Amino acid sequence: MFDLDSILRSNIKALVPYSSARDEYKGKEGIFLDANENAYGSPLDNDFNRYPDPLQLELKEKLSAIKGLPVENIFLGNGSDEAIDILFRAVCKPGTDKVIVCPPTYGMYEVAAQINDVEVVKVPLLPETFQLDIQGILRAMDKTTKLIFICCPNNPTGNGVKWHDVKSILEHFEGLVVVDEAYINFASYRSLVPELLNYPNLVILQTLSKAWGMAGLRVGMAFAGAPVIDVLNRIKPPYNINIASQHLALEALDNMDTVNRWIKTIVEERKKLAESLSALSFVQKVYPSEANFLLVKMKEPKKVYDYLSEKQIVVRDRSKMTLCEGCLRITVGTEEENKKLILALKELS
Repeated sequence: MFDLDSILRSNIKALVPYSSARDEYKGKEGIFLDANENAYGSPLDNDFNRYPDPLQLELKEKLSAIKGLPVENIFLGNGSDEAIDILFRAVCKPGTDKVIVCPPTYGMYEVAAQINDVEVVKVPLLPETFQLDIQGILRAMDKTTKLIFICCPNNPTGNGVKWHDVKSILEHFEGLVVVDEAYINFASYRSLVPELLNYPNLVILQTLSKAWGMAGLRVGMAFAGAPVIDVLNRIKPPYNINIASQHLALEALDNMDTVNRWIKTIVEERKKLAESLSALSFVQKVYPSEANFLLVKMKEPKKVYDYLSEKQIVVRDRSKMTLCEGCLRITVGTEEENKKLILALKELS
C-alpha cells in the first residue's frame, strides 16, 4: 500500500515553507506596504510592480473546471520540468535513491536525476512496439526506487502505452508513478486524470506548451492527490509563475474552441504527412503516432538532416537514441510547412 510519508525525505517532512506577503494577506484591494514592491507602478503600464498570486488560484480554478479536478489536486510550475525537479527533491535522497526511466524517452528525467545525484535505472521499451517492458520494470524495482517515469504519448516515439501495464506498475510499486501527458491532446485515447481517484501514487504531468500553443509562457501542470500537491507547493519557490504568464494563460483558456480546431487540423495533417513520408524511397518506416510529431526511420538520417538544415527546415536527429537508430523526429507543421518539407525531400530523393 502506498504511504507518501514513508517515501518523503526527512528534511522535506521537517520543512517549514517560506511564507510570502501574498500568503499572509489574500485580499486584492488595499494599500500594499508589506512586500517592498515599487508603489509607483511599472514602466509597462500594468500591474507588474506587484508580486503574483503564489498559488495561482484564479488560474487553477479555471483549470479545475476544464479538467474536472478540485484545485487541491493541481500544481502549476514553470513548465512541467519544474514539477519533475521538485518530485526528485521531495522523495529522492541524493546518492542513495533511484528512479526508473524507459528509454527512448524525454531526456529531462535523466538530466533532473543527474542534477539531484539520483541513480537512473534504465529499462528500455520493447523494440518496434515501444511498449513498456513490465517484467523488466518489476524486476528493477527495489526499496530505494522512489520514482518511475512513463511518457504517454511517448517522446520521441509518439506512441501511447497500454493502460493495464501502467495499472500493473501502480499496483506493485510503493513509490510515485509519474505519467507525462504532454502530448495527450493529440491522442485518440483519454487522459489518466480520472484514475487519480483510484491511485494515490499516481502523478500526471501536462502542459500548455503543446496543443495550447504557449511554449513561450512556460506553464506546466501536475495533477495528483492533495497530499502530493501539498508537498510540491511547500517546496516550490514562492512566486514560481509570473504574473504575465498567469494573465495570458487565463486569457488563452477562454479560447478552447480555437485550440480544438488546431488539434483536429494537426491530427489530420499528421496522417497526410505520414502518408507522404512513407512514399519516399529512402524512408524505411514511419512509426504510428498519437502526438504532434512523427518518428521516421530512413537511410542516411544524418545526410537528410544536414540537407534539410541547409534549406532552413529544422527537424530533430534522434538516430543516436536507444531503439531510434536511423530515425529523425519531425514535428507536424502547418499544411504549407509540411508541403515544403515533402517537396524538399522529393528533390533529395
